[in-house]
Amino acid sequence: MNIKIYQVDAFSNKLFAGNPAAVCPLDSWLPDETMQKIAMENNLAETAFYVNEDGKLRIRWFTPKLEVVLCGHATLATAHVLFNHEGYTGEEITFNSLSGPLRVTKSGEQLTLDFPADIVKPSSMTTELRTAFQSMPNEVWKGKTDYMLVYSNEDEIVKLKPDFGILANAPVRGVIVTAKGKKSDFVSRFFAPASGVDEDHVTGSAHTLLTPYWAGKLGKTDMTAIQLSQRRGHLQCTFAGDRVLIGGNAITYLIGTIQV
Repeated sequence: MNIKIYQVDAFSNKLFAGNPAAVCPLDSWLPDETMQKIAMENNLAETAFYVNEDGKLRIRWFTPKLEVVLCGHATLATAHVLFNHEGYTGEEITFNSLSGPLRVTKSGEQLTLDFPADIVKPSSMTTELRTAFQSMPNEVWKGKTDYMLVYSNEDEIVKLKPDFGILANAPVRGVIVTAKGKKSDFVSRFFAPASGVDEDHVTGSAHTLLTPYWAGKLGKTDMTAIQLSQRRGHLQCTFAGDRVLIGGNAITYLIGTIQV
């Protein structure tokens, strides 16, 4: 069986930056085991698969280790593939997913995700977090699947070197660290060794927590954000009540065929 595969750098307007995601259009769903093996073979933070189910697009995302319920950069990458390579007409795509309907709109070269806002609640450092992070945050928050640690400034975020071995055993999808930015409203990094990704390059889903939090802190709804990974990612974020709008660019790196 031949399966088309695209690799797209999401949240970047140039190659070799942002977050690479693989995208596989399917006529019908493959066995879960096969999709997981493809994601493991790709060895990217996410591989997205989508199927047209009776005129409605459904999307699923796999890390090298497991299926996740929401992924921003791979959704952005999938919309980019549909708009630019798979003949999709129109300026808006709606994906059905494990996180409900997800909308992506196109305006020129920018794509904007319309995702459900995460509900963040005050929390405290777990034993694993205390051990994994040598520098203690000012605040600790918890969303549906991630912890968010808030630090005093951008320099602290850059210097953090968590123990991935300890975080791999933490009962959480990932850990977001964040602070006010120097050249953006806020900055962040995202660590998810428990999901098979030590540090993600650019994490759209993490901004469903970050955006409501910083909207409240900064007193504004429209914000710029930078994810301070080695590849860097630039995002435009808007807090819209129970929804978060996350905008960015994407660029195609690879078009090929998988033989399974």
